[in-house]
Amino acid sequence: MSATDKRELTRHEYNANLAQCPGHELLAVLSDKWVTLVVSALGEGPLRHSELRRTVAGASQKMLTQTLRKLERDGLVSRAVTGSVPPRVDYELTPLGHSLLPLQKAIKAWAEAHIGAVHDARERYDTATVR
Repeated sequence: MSATDKRELTRHEYNANLAQCPGHELLAVLSDKWVTLVVSALGEGPLRHSELRRTVAGASQKMLTQTLRKLERDGLVSRAVTGSVPPRVDYELTPLGHSLLPLQKAIKAWAEAHIGAVHDARERYDTATVR
């Protein structure tokens, strides 16, 4: 393979607009609303499923379970079962999951700082497009 071919291959491998790009793959997971809320909730420490349900308002038990399984599969959350009656299941962020917290906090800070401008832009757009 020539150097030009290698450069072209590398360029395509890391183009987030292409479905096979690693960035594209992970952005699809990380941009999920429930993933963001669960990671944020677990940023304070381990929680049981019932505690997560109270913390992540609006998430059904099914959605929360699916989200936790997805995060566990991706190595962002660990699940610990304690042999008691009834069994106790705790979820917590792995080191990989903790590495997301600064990014989430930065996005949250940006959103809080710019929500007024976004609302203004929406209002201008909606007013201009009313027919």
